Amino acid sequence: MRPIVVLVGPPGSGKTSVGAALARLTGRQLRDTDKDIETSAGRPIPDIFLTDGEPVFRAMERAAVAAALTEHDGVLSLGGGSVLAESTRVLLKDQTVVFLSVTMPTGVRRTGLATNRPLLTGVNPRATYKALLDARLHLYREVATLEVATDELTVEQVAAVIIQELKLS
Repeated sequence: MRPIVVLVGPPGSGKTSVGAALARLTGRQLRDTDKDIETSAGRPIPDIFLTDGEPVFRAMERAAVAAALTEHDGVLSLGGGSVLAESTRVLLKDQTVVFLSVTMPTGVRRTGLATNRPLLTGVNPRATYKALLDARLHLYREVATLEVATDELTVEQVAAVIIQELKLS
């Protein structure tokens, strides 16, 4: 069993909303590894970061991604930082991965610098978002089968591009 498509990208790129649209349009289920982590931990991700720290969260994330890649045959949305782990990138090499790209201004606008995104809180969230993009962009591209620029597209348009390019139905 394997997902029909795996979505990766930074916060605000549309992984959850595009994933929901893809699931609806393909008749498949959406699975989100961030939700899996929150369910297994019994608390939200910001609490995990605050209480246990990022290394504990990243270990949970690696386990959640590895499980979802073998258990789920629908649309899979990964957390924005999941590509940081080399072990995850190795697992993604055999998958159909779509990188939902977004520019820094659009990503910042879409996230609203939300407090539920622990890596975007701090003194200068815009600089933090830019640093996050700079550190991860090459990793998203390393694992991607397809890259879709989401800045100027609606959720439905992004889903339609993915369906057309990957010949999903």
